[in-house]
Amino acid sequence: GLELEPAARDRFVDPARRILDQNDAIKAGDEPDGCLDPALPFNGTDYDLAEVTGSLKLTQSVTGNEAKVVAMFKAEGAMARVEWQLKKVGDAWKVADIVSMTKDWALSQFKCE
Repeated sequence: GLELEPAARDRFVDPARRILDQNDAIKAGDEPDGCLDPALPFNGTDYDLAEVTGSLKLTQSVTGNEAKVVAMFKAEGAMARVEWQLKKVGDAWKVADIVSMTKDWALSQFKCE
């Protein structure tokens, strides 16, 4: 739930951070909702937190300084899969992108201008 919180921006690197910063700029202007769906990490669904947490399964793979974590969960009665792509920066893992594996979107592909 921290994805859209400016205070958590240090947990992200580009391209994800660039898009999130653009969204913050839009929200600071005349569009208080920004350009990103607040349910982005839940595959843009009208999710029920109990349904998501009750069905959540995580898998991960690490190759050098890159990692992928796939979150599989049920939302709106259907299974969803969202991949979190991470990069190691110093000693910390940071989110570089969030990609839906069941819908056609990636955070890095949003045009928040």
